[in-house]
Amino acid sequence: MDKIEIEKIIACQRKYFATGATLPVNKRLDALRRLQAAMKKYSDRLDEALRADLGKSEFESFMCECGLSENELVYMIRHTRGFARDRHVSTPLTNFPAKSFMRPSPYGTVLIMSPWNYPVLLTLDPLIDALAAGNTAVVKPSAYSPATSAVLGEMLSDAFRPEEVAVITGGRAENSALLECDLDYIFFTGSPVVGHEVMRRAAENLTPVTLELGGKSPCIVDETADVKLASRRIVFGKYLNCGQTCVAPDHVYCHKTVLESFISAVKEEIVRQYGATPLSNELYGKMINKKHFDRVCSLIDEDKVVFGGASDASSFKIEPTVMAGVTQDDRVMQEEIFGPLMPIISFDDTDEVISEINKRPHPLALYIFARDKTVQQKFLSLVSFGGGCINDTIMHLSVSNMGFGGVGGSGMGAYHGRIGFDTFSHVKSIVDRKAFPDVPIRYQPYSAMKEKGLRFFFEK
Repeated sequence: MDKIEIEKIIACQRKYFATGATLPVNKRLDALRRLQAAMKKYSDRLDEALRADLGKSEFESFMCECGLSENELVYMIRHTRGFARDRHVSTPLTNFPAKSFMRPSPYGTVLIMSPWNYPVLLTLDPLIDALAAGNTAVVKPSAYSPATSAVLGEMLSDAFRPEEVAVITGGRAENSALLECDLDYIFFTGSPVVGHEVMRRAAENLTPVTLELGGKSPCIVDETADVKLASRRIVFGKYLNCGQTCVAPDHVYCHKTVLESFISAVKEEIVRQYGATPLSNELYGKMINKKHFDRVCSLIDEDKVVFGGASDASSFKIEPTVMAGVTQDDRVMQEEIFGPLMPIISFDDTDEVISEINKRPHPLALYIFARDKTVQQKFLSLVSFGGGCINDTIMHLSVSNMGFGGVGGSGMGAYHGRIGFDTFSHVKSIVDRKAFPDVPIRYQPYSAMKEKGLRFFFEK
């Protein structure tokens, strides 16, 4: 699709939004329910597409994509009416008689650019929040997940008219054309490199943005941790979607006193969860493409592999792999892995771990396995990160009552639930004054008596 066609779509959405058709709450709820019905109608095809693009099993597709989006839909249908109400606040005496309130208002036409690793979840969740807030939306799914992008395009075209929600497929040319257009808000999920470009292009038009990026999210296994539980939950979080998860534990800091037992437990957990031959396990997924497969394979240091390490170039599969004796200088520690490799770094001083983490860009997620609450609070207080878990991984994403987002190099802004509604809303602050009485104290000419009276009101 060329730039002229894209501009026509955006102009059409702007014209539709200007009519006020998206403002009534009942219209917003109708849009959400249409999306809900479409998801049920296309559920089988979405499962097939996710299988084709990423090798995801039906169970994993529901647990980590479609099910979570359905949950966000149910949550928003239940709460949108309340979120959209005026939010009344107290009014100072200087404005008496009056009432003050804040009114959430949609931005207008928003752009949602989604990634390939969770192409359903990370397309639909921000769309749900945008529709609940009363916006129209242009959706640009990733070209790297073509099967899922195609089904999403059909599904959304079935549920919405193009002036409400439009799907634009394609690659870099379409992305560039979209970023040249006059939009009211941009929501981008993807790599920090592309995120920089999105923000730069948005700045040219002073378009507000939310950036959901990534980074090297650390996992800490303290000497007080339940090692067996930690290994089970870290293996789940690390190898889910073959490590192609923005909040996956990127690497593990393990206390020296429990290092051997942790490595042993991780090995056992990998076999328990994925079998002795993961490459032949049909429920274990694959890398998205050859380029990504080759990059992740190049990060494997055979001298430090203590489990796994094998791969199959014909299927883009890489075994769940564990590397021990890793240092900060190793190549695997120089970039986000985004694959099924678990580097383990031993430590004996918590302060040194905190120092190492803080030398890097702020991570999107952080995970702490420790029974010692002092250790837990130390990491929560001294490390800046987007979100995370204590004694678990990944699961903070499933809580609609909390926002999800990064900080610094891992992103800006957040979404999910009430926070997602507010992300796609501009809140107008309104003072509603009565016509009488009209206290003359603020009008010229000023006098000492007026100043005395003004100070009286300000001090109340």
